[in-house]
Amino acid sequence: MKRTLCSTLIVGLFAGFAHAGAVDATANPSVAAAAVVGERAGVDVDSMDKAIRAQDDFFRYSQGTWLKDVDIPSDRSSWGAFNIVQESVEKQIRTLIEQAAADKTKKTGSDAQKMGDFYSSYIDQQHRDALGLSPLKGELARIAGVKDKHAIGTLAAHLTKIGAGGPLGIGVGQDAKESTRYIVQISQSGLGMPNRDYYIAANDARLADIRAKYQVHIQNMLALAGHANAAAEAAQIVALEMDIAKAQWSAVDNRDPVKTYNKLTIAQLKALMPHFDWASFLKDTGVAHEANEVIVRQPGYLAELDKIIQNTPLEAWKSYFEYHLLSAYAPYLSQPFVDESFAFRGGVLSGAKVNRPLEERAIAEVNRDLGEVVGKVYVQHHFPAERKAQVKEMVNNFLAAFKERIETLDWMSPETKKQAQLKLAKINVKVGYPDKWRDYSALKVVPGDLVGNVMRSREFAHQYGINKLGKPVDRNVWSMTPQTVNAYYSSGLNEVVFPAARLQYPLYDPNAEPAINYGAVGISIGHEISHAFDDKGSQFDGDGNLRNWWTKEDGEKFAARGKMLVQQYGAYSPVPGYTLNGELTLGENIADNAGAIMASRAYKISLKGKPAPVIDGFTAEQRIFMGLAQARRGKARDAALIAQVKSDPHSPSEFRVNGSLRNHPGFYEAFDVKPGDKMYLPPEERVIFW
Repeated sequence: MKRTLCSTLIVGLFAGFAHAGAVDATANPSVAAAAVVGERAGVDVDSMDKAIRAQDDFFRYSQGTWLKDVDIPSDRSSWGAFNIVQESVEKQIRTLIEQAAADKTKKTGSDAQKMGDFYSSYIDQQHRDALGLSPLKGELARIAGVKDKHAIGTLAAHLTKIGAGGPLGIGVGQDAKESTRYIVQISQSGLGMPNRDYYIAANDARLADIRAKYQVHIQNMLALAGHANAAAEAAQIVALEMDIAKAQWSAVDNRDPVKTYNKLTIAQLKALMPHFDWASFLKDTGVAHEANEVIVRQPGYLAELDKIIQNTPLEAWKSYFEYHLLSAYAPYLSQPFVDESFAFRGGVLSGAKVNRPLEERAIAEVNRDLGEVVGKVYVQHHFPAERKAQVKEMVNNFLAAFKERIETLDWMSPETKKQAQLKLAKINVKVGYPDKWRDYSALKVVPGDLVGNVMRSREFAHQYGINKLGKPVDRNVWSMTPQTVNAYYSSGLNEVVFPAARLQYPLYDPNAEPAINYGAVGISIGHEISHAFDDKGSQFDGDGNLRNWWTKEDGEKFAARGKMLVQQYGAYSPVPGYTLNGELTLGENIADNAGAIMASRAYKISLKGKPAPVIDGFTAEQRIFMGLAQARRGKARDAALIAQVKSDPHSPSEFRVNGSLRNHPGFYEAFDVKPGDKMYLPPEERVIFW
C-alpha cells in the first residue's frame, strides 16, 4: 500500500492544482492584482503545509503534508523526488528488458541477448540456490592457494579486476595537471563499512554498535561458506580493517585536488611501499605497459599499508580477501547469502526493512553492468528529441546568467574575472545521451550464469578504463548513463552533463510554465555549472588543468566566504548527536547556494524583457523556489542520514533547501522574510559567491 501511495505521487508531484490564496497574503501584497488566469503553475499545493510559514521553514512549508503522510517504503533507506523518478525510469527499463528476455529471435551477442539473458540469470533464484557457493569455487581456491605475502600483489590485482576489492584501488583518469593525457591513479580502499569514521569514531555508541554487528555479519558470511573458525577469523578481519581505517585519509582531505595529486615514478612507488609486489600488481591489473609514472592520491596511506602487510599474518589476509569476495558476490548467490548481505548492508547500514523485490534488483544490476546498452534503448523510447533542445536553451540562459554575474561581482578583481570568463566560455554542455555509444561487443553474457555475467562485466569495465592509456583524452565519453537520475560537472573535461532520466517528469515537467522548471531542473543546471567555481572546481582552469588562476587577494576573499558557509552548515543536525561536516559538504553547498541564485537570474533572461506572470496566486519567483524545494523533496531513515553525514559531500534534503535559501536575497523579497523569522539571516551573515 505504501508503494501504491508513493506511485500516486508521481501523478501529483507537479500536478499543478495550485489555487489563488495558496501563499500567505503577507508574502506579496501585489499578488492578486497581478494575477494571470489560464496558465498552469505546476506547484504541488496538495503537498504543502500551510500551517507552517514559508518564512520559518520553507522546506516543510512547501511539502510538509507530503513529509507527514508518505512513509519511506520498507525496502528503501530514503524516499523523495529523485527516488520517485528513478522508480518510474526503472519501470520503463523493466518493460524493455523483459521484452528482450522474452524475444525468442534474439541473436547471440546482440544487445537484446545481453539484456535478456543477464536479467533471466538474475531472477532464476531457484537455479542460484541449487548452485550454492559453487560459482565462486575457482576464486576461493585462488585465495586458499596463496603461500606467502609476496603473492598478495597478484591476488589483489585479480580481485580488483572482478570488483571484489582490496586495500588498494587502481584506475585510469585524466592527469589533473596535463588534462590531455590519461594516467594511472592509485588510491586507498579496502574497508567493508562506508568509511573510516565507522571504525575510529570515538564516543559514538551508534557506530560502536554497527561495528559489533559488522563483526557478527562477517562471522555469518564465513560460516555460510563453511568456515569452522568463523568467529575468530571475523575478529581478525575487523582488526585488520581497523588498522587500514586508521591509516586512511579523511573524506575532507580526499576532496583536496592539490593534496591528492602526487605524481611518482615506479621506482618512487616501490620505495614508498617496498614490501608489496608492485611489478605483479601493475602487470596483472593491465597497466604495466604504460605506467612509467602514477598518481598516488594518499601516499601516507601506502606507507602505513606497507607496515600493516608486514605486521599482519598471512592467514588473516587470506580471510580478509575471502570475506570481501563473498561480500561482493553475495547478492548473486543462493538465498542465505542474499539475506545475510541485505541484513547488514541494507538493514544495519541503511535502515531498510526488507530487500527490494528480486525483479527490481535484477533490473538495477542489468542497468549498472550494461549501462549504455540499456541507455540506447531507453532514450529511443523515453526521451523526446525536442526536450534536448529545450534543456539546452535553459542551460544557455544559465551560462548567460553566470557571464553577467561575474562582471558585477564586487569582491572579484578584473584580472580574476577575465580568467573566470575564459573558463565559463569553455564549458561544454551535454544533454540527454552520448553522441557515440560504448561498444559492448567484447562482453559475453551467458544464460544461467549470473556470477559469471557479473564477473565478466566488471572485468569488462576495468579493461575499458585500462584501454584509455596511451590514447588522447576522449571528450565525448559520458561518466553517467542516460537512464541515471542525476547530473554532474567534470573539472578535468570542464563540462556539465544532464542525463535524459534527470529530465523526466516530475523533476522536469514539459507541460508546466517555465518558472517551476527553472526551479526544479534549473537548480541542477545552476548547481552543476557552479561546480566549475566551487572550492574544488575553482582550482582548475578552462582546459581542465589543476592551476591557480586567482589573484592572492581574490582567493582569500573566496576562502573567507567558504569559511562562513562551513560554519553555517556545521550547525545543522539531521539526527540528534550528528551535525553536518561543513568542510566535507562545502563544494555541494556552494553549488546549491549559487544554483538557487542563478535559477532566478536565468529565468529573468528567458523572459527576454517580458514581465513575469503571476499564476494561481504565485509570483514567478515564488514558483521558482517551490520548484526547487519540490525537486529536493526527500526523507531518510536515521541510519541512512548518519551514513550521509559521515561520507556524502551532499547535505540532506532539508538543508539543501533551507540552507541555500537563507542566503538568497531573492527569497527574502519573494516571501517578505524579516528579522524574527526563522529563515532570516542578517545581511552580513548571508553567503553569496556568484
